[in-house]
Amino acid sequence: MLENVNPTHKEGPIARVIEEQTAKIPSDVFLWAALASMGVSLTLKCLNRKHTALFVGQWAAPFLLLGIYNKIVKTEGHD
Repeated sequence: MLENVNPTHKEGPIARVIEEQTAKIPSDVFLWAALASMGVSLTLKCLNRKHTALFVGQWAAPFLLLGIYNKIVKTEGHD
């Protein structure tokens, strides 16, 4: 594992707890959540609920970003 490049910058206690809990979630959860939000958005669009479909469809990107964050925490760890 890589050492901390700048030891003067450390994670706070809240970030450490969040990273420890996040690392317990399987990475597949975030991928399936993103795919589910796209599917629900498509369904809502077909039901002519355009604004709700856009709202739900925009959840896919944050779910995928959370999945990337989860993977980084699992591979690199925290301070």
